[in-house]
Amino acid sequence: MQLKPQDFLVALKLVAWGDQRWTYARLAQELGLSASEAHAAVKRGLLSGLLLQNREAATLPAGAVGGAAQSFQEQQGIYRVTRKRVRRHAAPSDAAAAPDNPVRVHAQALAEFTLHGARYAFPGVRLPLAVGVPTSHSAPAFAGVFAPGSTDFVWPHPNGTVRGIGVEPLHPSVPFAAMQDVRLYELLALFDALRVGKARERNMALQRLQALIDPSAPLPAKGASRG
Repeated sequence: MQLKPQDFLVALKLVAWGDQRWTYARLAQELGLSASEAHAAVKRGLLSGLLLQNREAATLPAGAVGGAAQSFQEQQGIYRVTRKRVRRHAAPSDAAAAPDNPVRVHAQALAEFTLHGARYAFPGVRLPLAVGVPTSHSAPAFAGVFAPGSTDFVWPHPNGTVRGIGVEPLHPSVPFAAMQDVRLYELLALFDALRVGKARERNMALQRLQALIDPSAPLPAKGASRG
């Protein structure tokens, strides 16, 4: 089993969502993936240890990847275990909703992979100058962090507004997915800072990614990233 870029994208999306409820249909729609791609990405995430099965959520059914287009077309509702449960009349909080989701992020494993392995598994590829969506330290989340005049990096995209050095996105759907979710955008831009940024940018990205993915862990030591 080999992780694919969309598997990592799905894991980051679940970090961005936190404890809120989600469905496979929504996951696929917001990431610009097909239903079968979303299911396959979750399955590989479970096998790799980046995701964990929720005890109270339904397990992935046999043949879910191949038959996802037929089995998971529901636009609403959460996939639950088949045993009967008492339906509460009050809307649950985000914290109460988390166990209803099929899977959750394995924060420690995902943080370790993101900080120390993902940029080697999915290396950054620089492209010619292009107009696109800002990424790495050029993303809106880092406005004011770095001095003006820094080289801009962008994901080439027809709806982009910034001209800079092109960076091949983690997955072709990344520019679309980032524009749907500010928190996911920040995570993806930070990951690009690890892939194509200078030492200062990588060090900033290491600390921020650790805090976002696994807040309970100690921060990485400064200067851990060289180059």
